[in-house]
Amino acid sequence: MAAKQPPPLMKKHSQTDLVSRLKTRKILGVGGEDDDGEVHRSKISQVLGNEIKFAVREPLGLRVWQLVSAVMFSGVAIMALAFPDQLFNAIFEEESVSSKTPIRLYGGALLSIALILWNALYTAEKAIIRWSLLAEACYFAVQFLVTTVSLAESSRIATGAVLLLVSRALFIIISIYYYYQVGRRPKKV
Repeated sequence: MAAKQPPPLMKKHSQTDLVSRLKTRKILGVGGEDDDGEVHRSKISQVLGNEIKFAVREPLGLRVWQLVSAVMFSGVAIMALAFPDQLFNAIFEEESVSSKTPIRLYGGALLSIALILWNALYTAEKAIIRWSLLAEACYFAVQFLVTTVSLAESSRIATGAVLLLVSRALFIIISIYYYYQVGRRPKKV
């Protein structure tokens, strides 16, 4: 008995038919814009998400500012921990400190913030970068207020303290600028 030949395979034309492809994509829910304005090319990218969506368009100089901040916080923290008298004298131009403990605690707190800033320097996540910038701005604002009140109470204007106030005001402005720039939605092209 001769083997019966199978019929030739019929090529399905639905993939080449434009109307059929559009209907299929509409049923799957791909190809159109979602709530965020993104166009997904496949159901998999729609479900899993698009990694480009999470990439941060970094403003110019952000990483340099993060590095400068981390180095600055680390340097002042080490100075407060190791040489509390010299740090106090440099800022307030007074000879004696009643206790070194508060200055060393200040150094420990700064070192903790510095560790956060060092970790934020190496991340690409927008939320972590924004929170580190916000923490930095809040620290500078509190330090600005505390230094201002201390100078008002002592009624002595030390040049180191005035320089600290001016630098902290500048640092607040820079941190808030980058905070808003990182949080800004990218423009549609």
